Amino acid sequence: MKKHSILIISITLIVLAAATSIALFDHTHHDENARFNAKETIFDHLVDHYSWEVPFSHSHHIPLPIIVQDYEGGWHCFMSSRLSHGEMHEGFRIGTEEDGFDGKVVGTKPNGEVYRPLDISITKNVAALLITVIVVCLCLFPLVRWYKNNGTKSPRGIVGAIEMLTCMIYDDVIKSILGPVKGARFAPYLLTAFYFIFISNLMGLMVIFPAGANLTGNLAITMVLAICTFLAVNIFGTKEYWKEIFWPDVPMFLKCPLPIMPFIEIFGVFTKPIALMVRLFANMMGGHMIVLVLLSLIFIFKEMGGVAVAGGTTVLSVGFSLFMYIIDTLVSYIQAYVFTMLSTIFISLAQVEHHHE
Repeated sequence: MKKHSILIISITLIVLAAATSIALFDHTHHDENARFNAKETIFDHLVDHYSWEVPFSHSHHIPLPIIVQDYEGGWHCFMSSRLSHGEMHEGFRIGTEEDGFDGKVVGTKPNGEVYRPLDISITKNVAALLITVIVVCLCLFPLVRWYKNNGTKSPRGIVGAIEMLTCMIYDDVIKSILGPVKGARFAPYLLTAFYFIFISNLMGLMVIFPAGANLTGNLAITMVLAICTFLAVNIFGTKEYWKEIFWPDVPMFLKCPLPIMPFIEIFGVFTKPIALMVRLFANMMGGHMIVLVLLSLIFIFKEMGGVAVAGGTTVLSVGFSLFMYIIDTLVSYIQAYVFTMLSTIFISLAQVEHHHE
């Protein structure tokens, strides 16, 4: 059974690396005479889009809804396919570098002035966010239904694996840091954050719809997660926590007349969520970028000429890409674990109580 599992994992990693390579080539080489632009290709796969790229297809993308409000207050809703190839629809088009809104929907007034409309479109990251929420629910609700129907009897299969992972995070992280009472209080948020980050990271390693979006490599997503932890820390913080911030137990000259320590403590309140945000964003963005850079070497050396050099580079690039996929799979779990653990620690620091001698 163990050998079969290793074989399945190995085949999956090879397929992922090959699919990523083909998708990279398929998306950037519509014109046989066009030269491969590594920088443009890499960043094109990492940033958000108004459509979802699909490799191995003729259209190469799935259109998504564009919802914008023009300068007169009127709302417009249409599919992103209306704006493909630089076309204009209902006074809107995709902006360029000359407009200052490269890759964003822009509108044009009757006098020719270009403006940025209020944009609440369903982009690739928004669609991936909704899909990830559905996947999280499909993973956790069967576990809830199992305990509801079978009591304390342990489940098996995928439901059993999810139960094992849930118990590990709750017992080893949440409960051990916050205690049984406060751990149960904050467990719903912390476990939700863990599974959302973990599943988002895993789906980001795949290249075929409905996966492939660089969700946790988007600073807006990690910022919202960090803000949720920030609110959980400060809204539910105890009186002793706020006392330690504005009037810490340090020598008087450190807090009066110059509030040195209070300033440091207040500064720390905001640096903690910023550290959570940047840590998750940088690690996931870096992992995606390394894989794309390694695969780009195949096409770079191909254009430089030399069958032997291109063939050797292909073997090395795919080999290193497989290694990075293994590392990224591990990092996907580690980053979800670290975010949950640090959030739990920050919450526990805000739950401090005054101890009487």
